[in-house]
Formats: sequence, structure tokens, C-alpha cells
Amino acid sequence: MVAYVVFTRERMRNSEEYERYREKARPVNAGHPLKPLALYGKHEVLEGPAIDGAVILEFPTTEAARAYYHSAAYQEAAKHRFLAADYRVFIVEGI
Repeated sequence: MVAYVVFTRERMRNSEEYERYREKARPVNAGHPLKPLALYGKHEVLEGPAIDGAVILEFPTTEAARAYYHSAAYQEAAKHRFLAADYRVFIVEGI
């Protein structure tokens, strides 16, 4: 069953660290079966606190989504994301 990894950026704290994250994350993406569906496009919050932006990545399975997120290469990149901004990240199964 298809699965989505959703990143919501709540607040940017360090744009230089974010650029390091992007540089390291791009090669990781190429090694996984993902399809970007949304990448920080125009958004409107309908409920809850404001967000700074969102990313939605589609994977063929929940296992593939977990493998991407928990891969050593992504976790190395994520260290910079943790220093750069406050995020909420989750996996949701599609229908």
C-alpha cells in the first residue's frame, strides 16, 4: 500500500544548516523509490498553528518510507535539519 512521508516545517532557525541538509538529502532521495508531491509550495493552514512550509513524499510502501527515513545517509543529513528548523514528520498510509 502506498505511503506518504509528510514534513511540516514549523519554524526556520538557521538557513545555513538548512542548506547543508538540502545538499546532503538530495543524493539520498535518488537512491529511494520516492515521488515528490509537494515541495514548499503555496499553502493555507485551515486549523492549528501556522506552518512555514510542507513537503509530501510518496513511497510505494510504508516499509520503503521507513527505509528512506531511517537510512544512515538520510539520518546523517537530518542532523542538519534538526539544527536548522523545527519540524513535525510523519508517515501516513494511503488508500
